[in-house]
Amino acid sequence: MRIAEVTVRRLRMRMKEPFSTSFGTMQDKQFLVIEVQDENGNCGWGESVAFEAPWYTEETVETNVHMINDFLVPLLLGKDITHPDEVSMLFSSIRKNNMAKAALETAVWDLYAKRNRMSLAEALGGTRKEIEVGISIGLQASFSELVAKVQGYLDEGYRRIKVKIKPGFDVELLRTLRAAFPDVPLMADANSAYSLDDIELLKELDAFNLLMIEQPLGHDDIVDHAVLQRELKTPICLDESILSLNDVRKALTLRSTKVINVKIGRVGGLSEAKRIHDYCMEQGVPVWCGGMLEAGIGRAHNIALTSLPNFIYPGDTAGSSRYWEKDIITPEVVVQDGVIAVPRSNGIGYEPDMHAIDNFTIGKWCFSAVE
Repeated sequence: MRIAEVTVRRLRMRMKEPFSTSFGTMQDKQFLVIEVQDENGNCGWGESVAFEAPWYTEETVETNVHMINDFLVPLLLGKDITHPDEVSMLFSSIRKNNMAKAALETAVWDLYAKRNRMSLAEALGGTRKEIEVGISIGLQASFSELVAKVQGYLDEGYRRIKVKIKPGFDVELLRTLRAAFPDVPLMADANSAYSLDDIELLKELDAFNLLMIEQPLGHDDIVDHAVLQRELKTPICLDESILSLNDVRKALTLRSTKVINVKIGRVGGLSEAKRIHDYCMEQGVPVWCGGMLEAGIGRAHNIALTSLPNFIYPGDTAGSSRYWEKDIITPEVVVQDGVIAVPRSNGIGYEPDMHAIDNFTIGKWCFSAVE
């Protein structure tokens, strides 16, 4: 397939409610949606998960605009591609900028699946017809509000609860939740809020029978996490530290982690995400799919990825209504009894809602291959 056109749209959508972590609070989300078109007019869609501020990784919406428009699109436009795995090779001269790369690469995957008349899940080698879904809950104003929110999501059928923690909102927060929900699959996400000076405090979390604690230490660390994991019974899950399969190999060699969170944008696309999945499966290490507050297109890619067999734990891919009054796909992503049906139609299995996309668009760039 020849990549004949690329359209980059910058969208702004308001979330139903603010989402708070140890980094800060967000309610209005800007992000990029990518449309790639082949020589026959077939289209594939991708979504950038970078935020406006560089608090998760160094990337932002603004840097993604620059990298995609000025560097990555010129590398992709007009190229004949046999398989989406080739996209990462085309982009190999550009260091990092994984979220920018993933936005284009996932669009090519969608296009490839549509051209071959298969679902994206099938193109990736997925085997599940439905995926279990967990929920990620930000920091709340009070423990009682958090308990009420958890109960609400359990009533909706979500299979796993993840809560954000930070110093001062950790031991008592989890103690309160465990008292209210003694048997619920529960995990804590620290977003790098702690250091090795907090070992004794973190050891207290072993009492709460957590599935895992996610990224307790530095965002780029795998060495200190190995020290901490030796002290904890609770499995450590690495998130921000894992940018590639090579990072996974190093972390497992050091025994820094027992679980890997796979985020498509963070690792540079679906091809690398699949390689990480396959390697972890060989090593007997479970993986799960993290969320980045995606709109519908990014959410659809997560669903397809999670259909692979080693995604053992429910991911953060909640339904569209969890975050948005109106999503940018039809139909919207729906959770029923704690699961999402994996689409079987071609590509991502959801149609972009062009009316909604146009309403949310605040910037647009179009590129065509020169004949």
